[in-house]
Amino acid sequence: MTDDVRTVYLGQYTHEHAETIAGRLEAAGIVWWYKAPGYLSQVWEHGVRLFVDRTRLDEAKAIADAVLADPRAQGGGDGVE
Repeated sequence: MTDDVRTVYLGQYTHEHAETIAGRLEAAGIVWWYKAPGYLSQVWEHGVRLFVDRTRLDEAKAIADAVLADPRAQGGGDGVE
């Protein structure tokens, strides 16, 4: 990873979906990071927020959409409920 990578918000997902999406982002060589709710903030903040390299946002969105559309993906549904 280079120092000049800037990330943008991809979305907020269940822990299971975030894990699957992250694995596919890594496989595609897309830089990403996450922010999970802390001990107290999990009361009002549900799910994991993912951020990706802004130059590959469209590709990352397609990956996330594919995971959410796959009924075999962990967690079911389409993001945080």
